[in-house]
Amino acid sequence: MSFPILAAPLARALDARDYQEPTPVQTAVLEPELAGRDLLVSACTGSGKTVAYGLAAASTLFGDAEQLGEAGAPLALVIAPTRELALQVQRELAWLYEHTRARIVSCVGGMDPRRERRLLGFGAHVVVGTPGRLRDHLERGDLELGQLRVAVLDEADEMLDMGFREDLEFILDATPAQRQTLLFSATLPEGITSIAARYQRDAARVAVPGAERGHADIEYRAVRVAPNEVELVVVNVLRYVDSPSAIVFANTREGVRHLQATLQERGFAVVALSGELSQSERNRALQELRSGRARVCVATDVAARGIDLPSVNLVIHAELPHDVELLQHRSGRTGRAGRKGVSVVLVPLPRRRKAEFLFRDARLRPLWSGPPTAEAILERDRERLLSDPLFSEEIAEEEQEIARALVAAHPPEAIAAALVRLHRANLPAPEEVFDPGDPAQRRDREREEGPRRSTERPATATVWFRVNLGRRHNADPRWLLPLLSRRGNIGRRDVGAIRIDEHHTRFEIAAAVADRFAAAFEAADDEDDTRVERLTEPPEGGAPRRGPRPFKGNNKNFKGKGFKKR
Repeated sequence: MSFPILAAPLARALDARDYQEPTPVQTAVLEPELAGRDLLVSACTGSGKTVAYGLAAASTLFGDAEQLGEAGAPLALVIAPTRELALQVQRELAWLYEHTRARIVSCVGGMDPRRERRLLGFGAHVVVGTPGRLRDHLERGDLELGQLRVAVLDEADEMLDMGFREDLEFILDATPAQRQTLLFSATLPEGITSIAARYQRDAARVAVPGAERGHADIEYRAVRVAPNEVELVVVNVLRYVDSPSAIVFANTREGVRHLQATLQERGFAVVALSGELSQSERNRALQELRSGRARVCVATDVAARGIDLPSVNLVIHAELPHDVELLQHRSGRTGRAGRKGVSVVLVPLPRRRKAEFLFRDARLRPLWSGPPTAEAILERDRERLLSDPLFSEEIAEEEQEIARALVAAHPPEAIAAALVRLHRANLPAPEEVFDPGDPAQRRDREREEGPRRSTERPATATVWFRVNLGRRHNADPRWLLPLLSRRGNIGRRDVGAIRIDEHHTRFEIAAAVADRFAAAFEAADDEDDTRVERLTEPPEGGAPRRGPRPFKGNNKNFKGKGFKKR
């Protein structure tokens, strides 16, 4: 099914964005009998609703004209619950109305109101804003709505949940009675229907198929994790799925900060979004994601409201959401506008029952599995390397010359091995993780950890080292241990006690691998300014234990093309 006949400027804009077919909500609002009417639409976030109401408002805004006249008092007003969503709407309408010469101005909290005031003074065809900031401009006389033809309420149910009802009514009361009102909402509680009854005239009810079922294009997976290995499993899921962009959700700002530090240490290009950031910091983080400079965003629920990143194919719930609404809101950052997405919920064993209730109430049947193993990730790396599009691209003349020189100087196997090393050098190392749902692995863990429940230090011979990371660098055994293991090319059980001082951290390495550790760390010292030195004498006093050693399991539940159902 293709788009119906549209005004030429809109058709050109859609063609330029390679829009071939309308989404269900776009099809519904473009029915000929609905042209110019008030609409009450049930549509989920990510269903293509911004383009939908942009197209639905076009006939009222433009009529038969292909371009708008000089900008003055706004002709259309779009109200959105959050600044991120409002700015996203501004970007979407900017390309959709590009050929109509529409001037679109945003008015959102967190931005400079004086700049917005100047832009409004120059004139605007469309204003997009959040309720509080729009009301502020109205009360100050900066915003004049007497010429308004179209009013759009985007995610109206969320605006009511956030306490904006009074602001919405104040704004709508300032608009002309003879306007087209488009109200979009994922759900239709009593508050929404009462606003519709008061501010709409003979509104057509549009229920988009699937709107009540959430996101049909999202594959849900539930992954069993050991409570102390959540961060390690986040690393492995990111590596296994390898999405162009991914969002990892935590429940608190502190959780966001900790996860961001963990992923940065592992080598991921990561940004954070939380309520403590300024608007300029949030905009910078989103721009890094859109440009591809960052591939992972760690966020709280509030900070991620309204985010639309087309390249997000993966959402990870590092901590269980508190309710079904949050589960669906988080997951809705992927699987948008007809694209496929994966939502992975990490479930610590003690919280499995809560997770099962969440899935039941959301009417979801996720695929349960253990976490991805290091072996499964390396196999996926191999598959991705063999199928890399670079191998099918045409070879340029300059590249041919270099290729012939390489083949003449080195055996093909050596060239291929160098390519493999280059490929792996840019990839964060996978973690060895444990599946608490696998009885065999639980027995192995109990067998390995049994002797270590004593408070006595192990009798294995060790060598002490020192690294130039201490409390002033926020050193923590939870990220020091994997760093030492990865760069030193040793197992985690080869690392003994860890003692953190103000400027340095001293730690034990099993004597049998101490030389290998020192050599490997020296070879990797160009990664950053981290330096390790061997100590000739152990430090005075006893060293605190750092807790149970992570299990080196052999999880077989996460191999092949996808998660294996148990």
